[in-house]
Amino acid sequence: MATPKNTICVWYEKDAEAAARFYAETFPDSAVGAVHHAPADFPSGKAGDALVVHFTVAGIPCIGLNGGPAFRQSEAFSFQIATDDQAETDRYWNAIVGNGGQESACGWCKDRWGVNWQITPRVLTEALAAGGEEARRAFTAMMGMRRIDVAAIEAARKG
Repeated sequence: MATPKNTICVWYEKDAEAAARFYAETFPDSAVGAVHHAPADFPSGKAGDALVVHFTVAGIPCIGLNGGPAFRQSEAFSFQIATDDQAETDRYWNAIVGNGGQESACGWCKDRWGVNWQITPRVLTEALAAGGEEARRAFTAMMGMRRIDVAAIEAARKG
């Protein structure tokens, strides 16, 4: 398989392969591809350690780099997963948070490797795109949430 022209590279301290396998088990259209091992010792690992992991998350090609502790994840980067209903929203949220992750606000959570995720029901995105009073009501409702409550967003949209 040829390397895509543009690939997202996510920095991990040391567990890129474990993270990629978790994502592949959690999200449809996700898989782990090649795992390349370091040909020599490097600042945060030894020859033979997994160094680069090719994977796909919900159809998006990514590379996980085991780069060591020099850089940390931040909310400046996140995967955003669009969901169709509360059951799908809950399934992804619970998978991430329940696997050593943590909740944040407004549909954001963090996995156990520090990568940020937005679990975003389409009803919220549609409400914001509608603009005006409908968007304001949905946005105001969302601001008080951690995991997005689809029914509460739908109710806010209606006023």
